[in-house]
This record gives sequence, C-alpha cells and structure tokens, in this order.
Amino acid sequence: MGASLSNLGSNGSTIAPSLGDIPENCVARVFLHLTPPEICNLARLNRAFRGAASADSVWESKLPSNYQHLLRLMPEEQRCRNLSKKDIFAVFSKPLPFDDGNKQLWLDRVTGRVCMSISAKGLSITGIDDRRYWTWVPTEESRFNIVAYLQQIWWFEVDGEVDFPFPADNYTLSFRLHLGRFSKRLGRRVCNYDQTHGWDIKPVIFRLSTSDGQEASFECCLDETVHDDTYGNHKRGYWVDYKVGEFIVTGSEPTTKVRFSMKQIDCTHSKGGLCVDSVFIIPSELRDRKGGGFLK
Repeated sequence: MGASLSNLGSNGSTIAPSLGDIPENCVARVFLHLTPPEICNLARLNRAFRGAASADSVWESKLPSNYQHLLRLMPEEQRCRNLSKKDIFAVFSKPLPFDDGNKQLWLDRVTGRVCMSISAKGLSITGIDDRRYWTWVPTEESRFNIVAYLQQIWWFEVDGEVDFPFPADNYTLSFRLHLGRFSKRLGRRVCNYDQTHGWDIKPVIFRLSTSDGQEASFECCLDETVHDDTYGNHKRGYWVDYKVGEFIVTGSEPTTKVRFSMKQIDCTHSKGGLCVDSVFIIPSELRDRKGGGFLK
C-alpha cells in the first residue's frame, strides 16, 4: 500500500518512475555488461548511477583476471594507497613504464586487455654501442621518445625477450620500423634516404618462440617495390608494423617467456638507413580491429 501511495502526486495523479528510482545494485549489475567508457558516460546521469559506477564489483570485472600480479608495476606511492578497483583501472589505462623505463604496459580502455611495448633500448642490437653503425635519435614519433637509427652494417641482428605474467589471451607480436631518417625542417616532417640501402636484396627474417614451445616466423624485404594498398609503391617514410606472429597464453603458467628476433645476416652486402622504434605485444583481436597503423 505504501509503495502504491508513494507513486501518487499531490493531486492524486500517478507519478511515472524515473531513472533515479532504479536501485544502485541493479544499475551495478547492468554495468557489468558495459564497457568502461559507457560506464563513465552513464555515471553523469544521477546519484544511483554515479554510485554504481564506482563499485569495486563493477571495476574488478573490467580488470585482467591476474591484475593482482600486475600491481607490482605501479609506483610505490600508489601501491601504498588503498586504491579502489576503479582507481586501479585508471592507473593501468595509461602507459605504465617498468624495467628502467624500457617497457610499457597498459590496459585497452574499452576491453581492459593487457598491451605491452618494448623500447629499442630494451632490445639487444648487434653493434649498438659503435657509433659507426648506430645512433640514438630523440623523437616525438616514438612513445619512448627515442629510436635507434642504423647508418650502415653488414650483420643486422636485433633480439629481445620478455618474461611476464600475461593473462590468458591470443597475442600478436610485431616490430615497428621506419625506412629513412626523418626530421623536422621549418615545421615540416622530412625524410632523408641517403643511407637507405640493402633492404631490397635479401629478406629480413622475423621469429618468435615461447617457453611452452610455440613458434612463428615471417620474412620479407623491407624495401619492397611491389605496390602496397596502405603504403603505395614503397614503405619508405612511414612507420610500418611488421607482424612476426601470434602466440596463445592459457594462464596455466605463472609467467610466459617470449623470445623474438629480427635478422639479416647475409654479409655479402651492407644495409642501412633504418629506424628501429619498438616491439609491441597486443591482443590479436585488438590489433586486427584497429589496424596496423594504430601502434604509434
């Protein structure tokens, strides 16, 4: 009876229920099926939606299943605070540097899936300390603000590995490379190809392997002259995402070790004029949905 009377106005007319009448716990149940951006937009509607949008139960469902293992990557001052699950998601939705700043981890803001990038400084590059071959170039075009530029070399080899508690998913590993040296002149981006040579003679071989026996490989000439739908007749002057392969993490092991490499060790000719930015490990579904150019 009381519930019926509460829906009556002063003149006896029935008051239509509004969004504000929905219990907060019901709103939270709906939020479990929405994406973080959708939740944040709906939180502006009223107090019940705002309260549900801060519930730990909602945001824990958006975090990776093993997010507790990732907390060690957070700065100590943040780890010591009693952060809500929403705050933890907010911290991880921005690139979080670790391993002396040579790696970054972040969560995709829509799906909450783990993504990683590894700087050229976190890779083992043959001859990197010899300035006759390699130089470091500061640039805003890299998320790490620096890339390795190869002037000329005969034995080209880049290796790396990561041992990390990746949550269960299907991942794609790729190298981000650029033919030619770029700079800004009078506010305009210009590329110089004087040292770019040797990449059309023999293919570069890309490989990856995991601690549970998965392997993948791919090879191609970086300076191909065949027409490409994305880059035209050649790939000079563009950042290109070279997919090495995919690997699957089932979550049965505490960590997954991934080794990867990029080689052109035919010493019959030299090669040069190449920028090495980073390696990306991205959930395959995200990479396919967003396309190769999203990695910048």
